[in-house]
Amino acid sequence: MSATRRQILARTGALGAGIAFSGSLTELFAGTATAQSMGKSGYGPLVPDPDGLLDLPKGFRYKVLSREGDPLLSGEGKVPSNCDGMAAFPGPHGHRARTHLVRNHENRTGSRSAVPTVPDLTYDPGGEGGCTALELDGDNTVRSERVAIAGTSTNCAGGHTPWNTWLTCEETEFRAGEENYTKDHGFIFEVDPYDPRRTGAVPLTAMGRFQHEAIAVDPGTGAVYETEDAFEKPFGLFYRFLPDKPMGGRGSLRAGGRLQALRVPGVPDLSTVQRPGASFDHVAWVDVPDPLASETPIRFQDFGPQGITHAQKLEGCYWGGSCVYFVSSFAHSDEGSAADHYGQIWKYDPKRRRLTLVVVFGPDSDLQLPGESPDNICLAPSGGLMVCEDGEGAQHVFGLTRRGQVYAMARGRQNIGTPEKPAWGEFAGVTFAPDHRTMFVNCYTPGTTFAVTGPWHH
Repeated sequence: MSATRRQILARTGALGAGIAFSGSLTELFAGTATAQSMGKSGYGPLVPDPDGLLDLPKGFRYKVLSREGDPLLSGEGKVPSNCDGMAAFPGPHGHRARTHLVRNHENRTGSRSAVPTVPDLTYDPGGEGGCTALELDGDNTVRSERVAIAGTSTNCAGGHTPWNTWLTCEETEFRAGEENYTKDHGFIFEVDPYDPRRTGAVPLTAMGRFQHEAIAVDPGTGAVYETEDAFEKPFGLFYRFLPDKPMGGRGSLRAGGRLQALRVPGVPDLSTVQRPGASFDHVAWVDVPDPLASETPIRFQDFGPQGITHAQKLEGCYWGGSCVYFVSSFAHSDEGSAADHYGQIWKYDPKRRRLTLVVVFGPDSDLQLPGESPDNICLAPSGGLMVCEDGEGAQHVFGLTRRGQVYAMARGRQNIGTPEKPAWGEFAGVTFAPDHRTMFVNCYTPGTTFAVTGPWHH
């Protein structure tokens, strides 16, 4: 979203009544809403926070769980910077009085606060990224905070598995010998939120080496869908990984499998599809020639005379109902895309082998509404979505109801600019506790993890 539009929303705090996108919204929330929640349209205007950290609607409150630079409770070092993707897990054996968080740190070389290296949990001593794990009690007091994996790079997003582990994704393709790295990067790693030493720091090489963004697991078949956020043309691909041991539980993805990429016949670039509801039946999945990208990045590899389908800025990915949904945050023709758009959400139905463009975001709408660059997405307890929108100016977490209404849920107030030219760190990693009573969200800069409670619609 442009700085002007964000600044207007920041100044007014107003909620719009229009729709900043077009498409079939009900498809986004398959199997997530209740009859009671469908009519809810938000929680009212945001109330300025006297402490200058986080504005929320009346009746909501936040607790700061963790801030970059503070000591980790484990004594392993300091809380790392660049807090990004995150997931919440129930306590062991369904223990309701505990919640476990796994939080990514998108650190590259020269980060403000690297993930501390820890024996048996460090992949590459030259990597400054990784994950931390927090354990919370029933009132969201942090009981433990420790390194969950270290020595990785640019840990952006990822996704949870049906067996309650976190797959953290490296959004990079650095090779050993580049920067300060001693090993190749661009992998997915599995992290156990309860005891990270049970998963260690082992790259899941069969799942590919590329600029990973996010994943979603089909709970029926165990197939893992992966998005690639490549920064230059040719842009990223949408992948499917078929494990040799599907739904095998913790560690099973190390057994290997087949990595495939999506081919939509006649559509080399998804940005050219502009009409919501456009569907493509019998799409193809093509085996990746060299998943390790030992010589050539995957998106450059030879997929045969029909080629492969690319898309710019592939980001969020989640499973809903019987389908997987994935986000293209934007496409800019001046950066190499075949066409322009301000955000798309796609749905793939594995049983029908059908790909559908569900929602298109656009700027021709009320200036007080978010209409560009959707990023991290999670399902909300009300049956709608929470969206971390990535752009300039004021930074918000927005809610999206089943009826197409958009509302501001949170606004960051930590000024990382100057009084004359203020700036705010983006939000990332929005997720809900298993009991749906708490929303957790990160501020990327300065790295801050919040727990938000209040009168959530259920």
